[in-house]
Amino acid sequence: MAGPDLWFTDQATPGLRTSFGVASVLYQGRSAYQDIQVMELHDCGRCLVMDGKVQSAERDEFIYHEALVHPALIAHPRPRSVFIAGGGEGATLREALRHRTVRRAVMVELDPEAVRVCRELLPSWSAGAFEDPRTDLRYGDARRYLEQTPERYDVIILDISDPLEGGPAYRLFTREFYQLVAERLEPSGLVAVQAGAASLIDQPVFPAVVNTLAAVFPQVVAYQAHVPSFGSPWGFATASLQAAGRRAPWAWSPRAVDRRVSARVETPLRFYDGTTHQALFALPKYLREALAQERRQIADDAPLFMP
Repeated sequence: MAGPDLWFTDQATPGLRTSFGVASVLYQGRSAYQDIQVMELHDCGRCLVMDGKVQSAERDEFIYHEALVHPALIAHPRPRSVFIAGGGEGATLREALRHRTVRRAVMVELDPEAVRVCRELLPSWSAGAFEDPRTDLRYGDARRYLEQTPERYDVIILDISDPLEGGPAYRLFTREFYQLVAERLEPSGLVAVQAGAASLIDQPVFPAVVNTLAAVFPQVVAYQAHVPSFGSPWGFATASLQAAGRRAPWAWSPRAVDRRVSARVETPLRFYDGTTHQALFALPKYLREALAQERRQIADDAPLFMP
């Protein structure tokens, strides 16, 4: 059986590439900030690609977005206000608005063209979230917005692209930015962060992000989820202004998590539940060792770039 005629390659490291068979290219353009492509892939469905990196794919985007959003919102005693940095597809916004307690979600996305393309070609990602009256969508630099607003939030979600040199997001991975985030959280607030690949081969960002968060927040918990279209497990972290207690949410039983999900989340989830919650935080030994040994702190004058 012959394979596809057209292939797209996502280069994870100088020596590692993942290739996808392309059925069609639906959009290809350049915004003021980045290259944007939307492709129909044979095995992944529609896929958003920015600067040559897969951002999310139709078949598995729910894994990434549920893993990013729900652990922090479930851990918060009553999240009412949410701030989202990035998240141009609208899927992170979609997941945050599933929570009945959320009354306002401010989303600051740098690139209006990315939002336009996603709303037109990937409407199931946002599923009406942009039209929700609780949504406050703004365009601009999320760091500058947080510097200028006095508002505080219950949960801040950093759904930003990887720190590529010359890209738009690397200043949102630094110690100085996390200090700003901490200042914009309510005392019981949490931050959720996408923290890069967590694979054995390609993990320069994940340990450094976690260690940098730990320089600012008393409680930082790392976790991972396997996202097939990313080609590897993906790292996440959640951090809190409050020190961990004996009954920290990360140690809750599956039944306790399921009770809170049932009470708070309006529509059924496809990935996250109590059993998955426990699996997310059960990191393999090599990752625990990498996190324990990491000493680097990412800073404005010492940024971290992916290869």
